[in-house]
Amino acid sequence: MINTVILESILTCPSCGYSQKETLPSDACLWFYECQGCHTLLKPKSGDCCVFCSYGNVPCPPIQLQQTFGGHAVLMLDSAY
Repeated sequence: MINTVILESILTCPSCGYSQKETLPSDACLWFYECQGCHTLLKPKSGDCCVFCSYGNVPCPPIQLQQTFGGHAVLMLDSAY
């Protein structure tokens, strides 16, 4: 069974509620993100590795891989999957 990693997430600003679909980096964590609605600089919550894990509807690829059958997954770089 092949599991894919989702490479798009909707970030929602905790300050103003603005939501934006963003592409997840496949090889790094994103620590800072400026909200396009209110320009608040989002930072990960304590214990989270990145803004996608804190404010996104999909966690970052490394966390997805950890959560998927003990880390056995295939990273699909085409976000259409």
